[in-house]
Amino acid sequence: MPALLLLLALLMAAAPPGCVRAAGPAATDAEERQVLIGVLSHRGDARTRSTWQPTADYLSAQVPGYQFDVAPLDFAAVAPAVAAGRVDFVLVNPSIYVALETAYGVSRIATLRNGSGAEARNVFGGVLFTRKDRDDITRIEDLAGKRFMAVDPTSLGGFEMAKRELLHHGLDMSDDLDSVAFGGIHDAVVLAVQKGQVDAGSVRTEVLEQMAAAGTIHLDDFKVLGARDTPGFTPLHSTSLYPEWPFSKLAGTPIDLAQAVAVALLQMPADGPAARAGNYAGWSVPLDYQPVHELLRELHLPPYADEAPFTLADAVAKYWLAVVIGSLALLTMALLTSRVLQLNQRLSRANSRLERRHQLILDSVAEGIYGVDLIGCTTFVNKAMERMTGWRAEELIGNETHEILHHTRADGEPHPRAECPVCATFGDDQSRFVDDDIVWRRDGSSFPVEYSATPIRDEQGHTIGTVVVCRDITERREAAERFRRQEAEQAHFTRLSTMGEMASGIAHELNQPLTAITTNARACVRMISAGRADSDTCKDVMTKIAEQAERAGEVIRHIRRFVRKEEPEMAPVAVADMFETVLVLMRQDARRAGVALHRQIGFGADTVMAQRTQIEQVLLNLVRNAVEAMQDQPRERRVLLLARRNGDVVEIRVVDTGPGLGKGSPEHLFEPFVTTKPQGLGVGLSISHGIVEAHGGRLWVDSTPGIGATFFFSLPYVDKRNRVTPAAAPLQSGGSETDHAGEHA
Repeated sequence: MPALLLLLALLMAAAPPGCVRAAGPAATDAEERQVLIGVLSHRGDARTRSTWQPTADYLSAQVPGYQFDVAPLDFAAVAPAVAAGRVDFVLVNPSIYVALETAYGVSRIATLRNGSGAEARNVFGGVLFTRKDRDDITRIEDLAGKRFMAVDPTSLGGFEMAKRELLHHGLDMSDDLDSVAFGGIHDAVVLAVQKGQVDAGSVRTEVLEQMAAAGTIHLDDFKVLGARDTPGFTPLHSTSLYPEWPFSKLAGTPIDLAQAVAVALLQMPADGPAARAGNYAGWSVPLDYQPVHELLRELHLPPYADEAPFTLADAVAKYWLAVVIGSLALLTMALLTSRVLQLNQRLSRANSRLERRHQLILDSVAEGIYGVDLIGCTTFVNKAMERMTGWRAEELIGNETHEILHHTRADGEPHPRAECPVCATFGDDQSRFVDDDIVWRRDGSSFPVEYSATPIRDEQGHTIGTVVVCRDITERREAAERFRRQEAEQAHFTRLSTMGEMASGIAHELNQPLTAITTNARACVRMISAGRADSDTCKDVMTKIAEQAERAGEVIRHIRRFVRKEEPEMAPVAVADMFETVLVLMRQDARRAGVALHRQIGFGADTVMAQRTQIEQVLLNLVRNAVEAMQDQPRERRVLLLARRNGDVVEIRVVDTGPGLGKGSPEHLFEPFVTTKPQGLGVGLSISHGIVEAHGGRLWVDSTPGIGATFFFSLPYVDKRNRVTPAAAPLQSGGSETDHAGEHA
């Protein structure tokens, strides 16, 4: 270990100042969002940037709120950059990673998968090679007394693998070779061998193939020494195979950032732009780097460099006082440990009783209850939750809750974990209540729920997870649906009753055009029989017959649409069409009562989002009430259907010139069985009020005694492209008497 620390200190001293930008804990808030990936520049800085910057750009796109950049590091600059915290992640060869792991607590989160397609692999090796025309070098043993070049003393594939292979063939680089030089990057080693500057060299696998593919060299100019044939591994190699480069995080890098990066790397498409730019096939879970440890231990390289042996006798002679004190301390600790074990057993028994009591309480609750820790895994589940979902507690505890219970929305779309309210609760430490969601059962079915998510805190007040109390609302949903159907049936029955009450007026409205049709038709027949008919006269009579038939047909169409059961979906509806239906159905009753019916549609109030039949029922109820209220009134009798645009809604008003509503609270008019008519049932306004509320509005009335009454409500406005504007707040009372009187004037 002292040798390792000395080596790292020398590397730090040799590092050029400012080789990477600061992105550590000391940075400002703005700089903390800048993330640097230190990449070993074993083939030059330009090649490193072009190879790995697309990977950094991919991470920037996949991890919101962070900008990733590549910082090329030569072999000597890696340790100082990590020691100073100037980078957040490192991508280096496995031997450097092992040294950084021991010295600085660097930990791997993913392993590179090199190559592409069926050739993808997450192991690599080293290549010992020479020029093809060197007939004096055909085996590894022939390297004795030769000039040799490697990449760097800390390069795993470019030096350390070759050194171990030479030892296995009886050659020590320090004693048996003429010289050992270092090229700094792999390409320099290959070119030095090609030019005859050295006799042989070593690089990592795939370097020769990549340089040949780039046109830098011809692969036929070289031969591999000690070539191996490993099943499933096609690149040229002379050594054993070792795990590929690990993508690692520094000890100070936030865990949540590291988790996000790990997930993004593991999900990277093997044929994506980043992978193609780096000539690799994505990432796998971190491999076991024990083979690298064995190599470094065999070569006595850091962190396994040789140290002077220190025997037990040396320890006793040098530290006898510490040995005596330590022995006494051990004896004291043994006594204390015995006492602590006794207390711990008692505490464990008490804790077990408390846990059983806690579980009994949880299992006695009808609602489903479960807990989630900070990484989203289930910590406890009660019996009700097991019954509701079909999942056993042992299947949920320790596994990610969201992927089991909340993975998909009700419409079949995936439900991202980042949008899960349960996960958000321990993220922002805020309680939540969700009244409409679904939970997935073990058999693949889902059911509607409402639930509350509350942060769980420890003794220090720190959030350590979330407790969720979940309730199955299937029966409530079904009851609400039954109630909705009953309301629809009641509204339909009311429409039929209304048509029955208006039967005489509608019959008269139909008798007029039918009588006109009969009269004109018989007149035409008599003229033809008498020989007094000409084409113009017949055409005129037949035109009148057609007009009256269309008039009768219009009345019938309005009646048929009004009395049929409505479709539940809302759609864009023309206000003029709804007004026309009401005027047609009420025309005769209004004429008989001496009431003039008018309509007025303001600019921009032509289309609303509504269920047409229901709104027509509301308007018909209000107009009938207004007509009936003015039957005994001596002065002018008039009803106005008014529509006008008010921001994002269309206000619809039914204004009459009747006696008003008199004294009393107008809210009671909309309660069931409340009526001001001697023969009324008191359900028309109640149903109308419910229909308007179902459309997101509110039915209201403004009345002035002796002047009249105005019933009004609002509906969402629809523009010409059928886009619905957001619903506005329900209308309130219509203002002062002066405003109301002006409206009737």
